[in-house]
Amino acid sequence: MTYNKKFIPYARQEIDEADILAVLDVLRGDYLTTGPAVDEFENKLCEVTDASFSVSCSSGTAALHLATGALNLGPGDQVVVPSITFLSTANAVRYVGAEVRFSDVNPSNGLMEAQHLEEVILEGCENIKAIIPVHLTGQVPDMDALSEIAGRHGIRIIEDAAHSLGASYYLSGKERAVGNCAISDMTAFSFHPVKNITTGEGGAVTTNNPDLAKRLRTLRNIGMIRDPDQFILHKDAFDNKNQPNPWFYEMHELGFNYRSSDIHCALGISQLSKLNQNNEKRRQLAEHYDNQLLSLSPRVRPIHRIRGCRSAWHLYSVLIDFQDIGISRSETMAQLRKLGIGTQVHYIPVHTQPYYHRLYGDQNLPGAMAYYARCLSLPLHVAMTNGDVERVVDELKSILT
Repeated sequence: MTYNKKFIPYARQEIDEADILAVLDVLRGDYLTTGPAVDEFENKLCEVTDASFSVSCSSGTAALHLATGALNLGPGDQVVVPSITFLSTANAVRYVGAEVRFSDVNPSNGLMEAQHLEEVILEGCENIKAIIPVHLTGQVPDMDALSEIAGRHGIRIIEDAAHSLGASYYLSGKERAVGNCAISDMTAFSFHPVKNITTGEGGAVTTNNPDLAKRLRTLRNIGMIRDPDQFILHKDAFDNKNQPNPWFYEMHELGFNYRSSDIHCALGISQLSKLNQNNEKRRQLAEHYDNQLLSLSPRVRPIHRIRGCRSAWHLYSVLIDFQDIGISRSETMAQLRKLGIGTQVHYIPVHTQPYYHRLYGDQNLPGAMAYYARCLSLPLHVAMTNGDVERVVDELKSILT
């Protein structure tokens, strides 16, 4: 078959004229930051996730950092993180001075499961204060099982849902949107350009806890407090009629400049309006991949699916037995790139990174290493067609067979 040889990246943003006009409206308006677009974006994100509160911020990394800070995690505390994830998941724990306890994952899909959490707890759970389950590729791990274990041990839950906005899963027989926080304290999202929606750069945390929402907002705004009821320096805070001075603010703890702007949120509002249709397109493309890859089975296999999860399919990752086939992953990726097809690896096990190896030494996580050895992310984004999927699979077949 003859294909259009355009380059197909593994992921990319999809920006249309409505997105551009939304940003232009803000640029022509009165507010570039901390204005109405921020509030509107956060409200719409609550609608999408069924969460009570949404706090936008400057990146997915910032969202995770704010979440660990909001739980008052710190030195002496331990947080369980699966080794197959992006660096930010573990780094957010270290930013607050807590220790990372890496868990293993299912080698067929890269997700932390209940048994992996139990293994870490059996090694000693006195100081384990939180877990951060990762929704890898857009699939949701078994949150029912994880939360049951966490609840027994008094462990808090922050979901890393950077890959799964718009996904859903069944919890106690009821379908729930990712980010609803029914059994977690908070859920962190990323809106980087390759994610299912983008704000250019950006992130958000959802929660149902008003105290956590309040603390998240304080931490993202340099720790500044403008609520007169919380002021400590009363002599400076109030005038001689006991009215708060309009310029006054206090800082009770160290915060961060993690605010999102109206420019970013205007783009996010427009993007959210297309989330459902774009995720449906991703699901359709993923299904087409599944069917096309049958001809390469068992050498190439889609990752194992989670029952009851309606994935957002941020990534389409496959498992390839490179050693059995006799071709390396790097050579496979290089040949595909020459043929106009971009691929990527998600992810290098974080416990092997030099920083974490210096901290914690060698760790035996066979599931993570097995997943890493075989995983490859094929192109998946909403600008693709079924023909693009067929081209990717045909070119992969020409290399591997």
